[in-house]
Formats: sequence, C-alpha cells, structure tokens
Amino acid sequence: MEQDSRNSYRTQQSLPQEFYHSCLGKIVILAVFLLVLFVIAVITVPSDEKMERETMDNIRECIQDNDSIKGDGIDDAVANCGRIFSEIDTTTVDDKEVMEAFHKYNKLEIYRHSFYSTARLRNNLSAEGIRVGIGIFNMVIPTVKYSDIILFVSTIKNYNKERLIEPPTQDEYVGENPNIKEYHYLGDPDN
Repeated sequence: MEQDSRNSYRTQQSLPQEFYHSCLGKIVILAVFLLVLFVIAVITVPSDEKMERETMDNIRECIQDNDSIKGDGIDDAVANCGRIFSEIDTTTVDDKEVMEAFHKYNKLEIYRHSFYSTARLRNNLSAEGIRVGIGIFNMVIPTVKYSDIILFVSTIKNYNKERLIEPPTQDEYVGENPNIKEYHYLGDPDN
C-alpha cells in the first residue's frame, strides 16, 4: 500500500510554474529577454560624435604604443581591450606631425546601424574600409591595428629596369645549347 501511494503521489504545480518548466515557456522567456536587450541596445547606441572621438583616441593610443615590436594579433587584441577603458596620455607625446600625416592619408567614417555603430578607416590599403571600432551599449570597442594605418607614402621601387636573369660571367660554364628541331604535327598516322 505504501508503494502505491508513492507512485501515485504528484505535486500540483501552479500555472506559472508549469509555464516556466515547459519548453515553450523557456523559449518565450528567452525571446522576451532578447527583446529587452535589443531595446536597450537601440537606446544606447553611441552618437557619431562619441564614436569619432573615442575611435580617434584609440587610434592615437595605437600609434603611441607602437614603439616596440609587436608579436602577433593577440598583442593587438589585448591592447584594444585596455583601450576600451583608457585615454591617451597627451602630456608625454607631441604627435602633431604624425596626426597630420594620419589625416592626410586616412579617412575615418562612422556608420550607424540598427542597434550598433561601426567606424571604418579608408586609405590606399583598403578602398572599402577597415573596421577600427564597434559601438554598442554606449561603449566603443576598438579593433584597430597599427598595420591598418598609413602614415607615410613612398615611391614604389622601379622593378621594370632590373634584369631578371643576370648574364653569366666569362669564366662561368653554362653548358652547350641542345639540338632543337622543329616539331610539326602531322596528324594521326593510323587514319
């Protein structure tokens, strides 16, 4: 008798508890959470002025910090994470000439999307632009690398005046010319 009562015992759940424990309930709760997150993201998109100001600050930091050899992309990613919460040290560096060269060869453009904005850097390296910043939740996340920036332009080496094969010197033996005969296709001799 005792075993029958344990198997037939079932707790009665309220309607909200049943809804929460059902698959549809979890999907609806996730959808409402994502909708609230999307609305907050739309409201807190950084303005174009903030995007430009923060991105230029991040670019200046990138130029200032690049006085040593970089190892790989991980160094840039770690430096960009640090630049989210910092500003450039303007007391130690006078970069007027560098920034004039930056503005001469590069153009910063801000694009506003539905719930985020992006900053793209256009120059001769990339005509479509290189993304150097993402703005979301009123925060600008830099993705700039020093290799994306052009600070000077030099002439291209004139390779068309160089000889591809240097002529051999007088004492160098290059072998004899092979006996080359003309080859004429005569067709299929069997047909």
